[in-house]
Amino acid sequence: MCRSWRVLLLALAVGTASAEVHNIEATFVPDFANPQKNQFKNQTPSEGFCLQVPQACEPSGLFSLIARIPFTAIAPIRANHTDPRQGGMAQVPSHWRDVQITHASGDTSLVQVRIAGIGHEAAFPLSVEEMTGGGNWESLWEGGGWINAPAPCLGVGWASAGHHGYNSFWRVPEGAGICAKKARFEIPLAMRYQYFVYAYELRTPDPLKMIAGDYTGTLTYTVGPGQDFDMGDVLIPSDSLLTLNFLLRVTHTLKVDIPPGGNRVVLEPLGGWQSWLSQGRKPTRLMRDQTFLLSASSRFKMNMQCQYSIGNDCGLWDSRADHVVPLEVRVTLPPGIVDAAEQPVNRRRLLSDGSGTELFQPGFYLDRKPGTLHFEVARDAVDDMLVPGVARSYSGNVTVIWDSEVG
Repeated sequence: MCRSWRVLLLALAVGTASAEVHNIEATFVPDFANPQKNQFKNQTPSEGFCLQVPQACEPSGLFSLIARIPFTAIAPIRANHTDPRQGGMAQVPSHWRDVQITHASGDTSLVQVRIAGIGHEAAFPLSVEEMTGGGNWESLWEGGGWINAPAPCLGVGWASAGHHGYNSFWRVPEGAGICAKKARFEIPLAMRYQYFVYAYELRTPDPLKMIAGDYTGTLTYTVGPGQDFDMGDVLIPSDSLLTLNFLLRVTHTLKVDIPPGGNRVVLEPLGGWQSWLSQGRKPTRLMRDQTFLLSASSRFKMNMQCQYSIGNDCGLWDSRADHVVPLEVRVTLPPGIVDAAEQPVNRRRLLSDGSGTELFQPGFYLDRKPGTLHFEVARDAVDDMLVPGVARSYSGNVTVIWDSEVG
């Protein structure tokens, strides 16, 4: 299940001949205190607007970073213009885009991203009083100052201003089109955006279904009139490309704890040996259940290695009789873990080649949850083992493997 979170992004200017580039990093580490929280954590610190006015951003989970791509006006902005592209406007890629991210192993996953906010640090060649004949920022633009975002954008209730500059930020709903302000007075040539700030919303994959390690991917946006980041036909950017490099780092836990003494398993009949010893009544089977504690945040597989093998099973050997009997090993995993068919794992047979146990998937982070290994010698084998008046002792080593390297 994808989770959604929002941040804002910084892109550092590297000159007009190169794309603006920023590395976006998010990490996932299992949290035993919040096992249901299967989310990546943003590692990009906030700058700019949301750093200055955190109360305007925190309720929406926004972070701001500064994109140092200046825009410069190539013509005056005429008073009461009818074309929104001739005034102060912004249209950004607010719809979702897919970004494939790839692990070094070749495993891939999908990130979705959209731009969720846009802000400007605007500078003007004349003071607002000079441009409006004694007015203010509220009178310069139709609908008031840029603190009042034009539909379909949404204001955040905060802005900062001086005589020659205005710093604002607008939230951008999903799929929004042009957000435009009409000037009520002429703005002379040389209006500039010193930089702009933009937010993105990111949908990350379920980290529990990803391999531990780093996933990387790239998305390039275009900047300029008619492009992804479009500020109209009057204000022209110094750079035309913005490249986002994604790094999602996944850390997983897979740990099995066996209680003290649990590595020595003694098989007995149900109810003990008394019926055989006193009455000569053969038990129908020999068995033992061994509990283990499992901590897991990622998919894994299971198999086993045998000191003595009988086909795909392990065996127990009596050295004096040179006799081997098959030992069945099964596993029950804690609730919250399912197999490849999304079925619970209850008394699942373990085989030496790992067939049938190729994939187990936790639905959330499990921390020291109990599971059970079931060891059993079936009735036919028990009949061969127990001979009246003959002492026998069967033993063998079985190594049960929980393996996070899932192909």
